[in-house]
Amino acid sequence: MSSIQIVYWSQTGNTEAMANAIAEGVKEAGKEAVVLPVSAASAVELASGNVMALGCPAMGAEVLEEGEMEPFVEELETMVSGKNIALFGSYGWGDGQWMRDWEDRMNSAGAKIVGGEGLICMETPDESVLAECRSLGKQLASL
Repeated sequence: MSSIQIVYWSQTGNTEAMANAIAEGVKEAGKEAVVLPVSAASAVELASGNVMALGCPAMGAEVLEEGEMEPFVEELETMVSGKNIALFGSYGWGDGQWMRDWEDRMNSAGAKIVGGEGLICMETPDESVLAECRSLGKQLASL
């Protein structure tokens, strides 16, 4: 059984909580999930699968975290054509522009965004957001 990798960057733990809830959904659907901070992930290994999840909160002026996640996404962009990717993350300000920009990048690279758009939440994910994350994990497992 191949596992679904869920790679994230989290500063406060909010995006990490979302990643863990997505993994719960994958497991509830009978598949294996591997949750990795981006610092421990390999873009080449991640791209060897057809289904994956990427999470990052909004940083700065609504951009991806620039030290680890942005370089990882740049590398991954060259390898995601035809892949199913779930995008997720939390934010504390703005209106989600960082996620719309990320969706555009992945769509331009030929990826298929699971659910048609990224899953975002403001600040700490509450139980309803965690339920959405688990549902997203189940969608990933069904692909």
